[in-house]
Amino acid sequence: MMLYLIDKLMGRKRLTINENERAIWLYKGELRGLLGAGEHVLPNWRKQLRVERMALSSAAFVSVYEKALFEKVPDQAGAHLTQYRTGTNEIAVIECDGQIHSVLSPDSKLTVWTDAGPWKAELVQLDTNPVIAPALLQRLIKAGVASLLNQVRIVEVDKGQVGLLTVDGQMVGELTPGVTGYWMVGQKVAVKIVDLTRQPLDVTGQELLTKDRVTLRINISAQYRVVDPVKAVTEVKDFSDALYRALQYAFRKTLGAMTLDQILDKQVTVDAEAAQKVRSDMAAIGLEVSEIILKDVILPGEMRELLNQVVSAQKAAEANVIKRREETNATRSLLNTAKVMADNPVMLRLKELEALESIAGKVDRLTVNNGTSGLMNDIVKLTED
Repeated sequence: MMLYLIDKLMGRKRLTINENERAIWLYKGELRGLLGAGEHVLPNWRKQLRVERMALSSAAFVSVYEKALFEKVPDQAGAHLTQYRTGTNEIAVIECDGQIHSVLSPDSKLTVWTDAGPWKAELVQLDTNPVIAPALLQRLIKAGVASLLNQVRIVEVDKGQVGLLTVDGQMVGELTPGVTGYWMVGQKVAVKIVDLTRQPLDVTGQELLTKDRVTLRINISAQYRVVDPVKAVTEVKDFSDALYRALQYAFRKTLGAMTLDQILDKQVTVDAEAAQKVRSDMAAIGLEVSEIILKDVILPGEMRELLNQVVSAQKAAEANVIKRREETNATRSLLNTAKVMADNPVMLRLKELEALESIAGKVDRLTVNNGTSGLMNDIVKLTED
């Protein structure tokens, strides 16, 4: 109590700052300095002392008196505070006690309480490579720092894919399968995912006019894969659309110069001619086209009916020719057999016995008059008459 009265009479005030606190003090509106842990005796005439206590747990130092501290009491500010700054093309990853605390954007500043540390800063040069090192990326993901939402983009490239990385419109590299992160600040960064696996492409319902002015609809199927992703992305706007149009053009040009009969008779040749043109054009933009098939040639209804009638008539004529040919062969065979029997009586008798055996097998009872020899003689006489 006595000490309190003495301090009051002397126009001063005793102030205790805890270990987990620091304080800024002003007297008569003027900044005087920073107070560390312990007991402090400060002037307080007419209660013109003002003290702002600040907790070290916040780590970052935020105060309107920051600039004044470094200008008026630089020694005290240097003893209690640490400042980090980044250049135009730099990002700083700030660590506190081994844990990521924050990420500074280019041309930024962060002031922290030195005693809240230890502190560490890792500078990243954006103009060198915007890709985040894998180890640092894992730490950033685990830290879950809110400020990363607008500063880091994470891209996942699956197996069989490649990511093309561009910075300010310039291609700077390829991302291999896996998880990759890159900085999104200070520059325009984009990633184009390209699938390198074999893929199908169907061109269906394409109408064309043949040389003899028959309207057809065709269906085409192709298999392709990207072998040069940089070419495929930079040479054309959309490589799959380019292949689609190339198939359309090649088959329209090839089939349009042929008649309907030629198309139906030489479909394999048509495939080979059109496919070679497509393959050579697509190789120039980094695509490998393996299989191209003219799947369907669809005729109009009336033309299909006429064609069916023609085929039916052709098949009927072919069947008639085959029937006549077989009848002629059968007659010729009978004539040859008759000649052999006329020249060889023994052969004739054998055929007679075969006929008798065949007849006997089809009836229940057979009566032979005058014996077998008499039957044979009667048959011979009938033949002679």
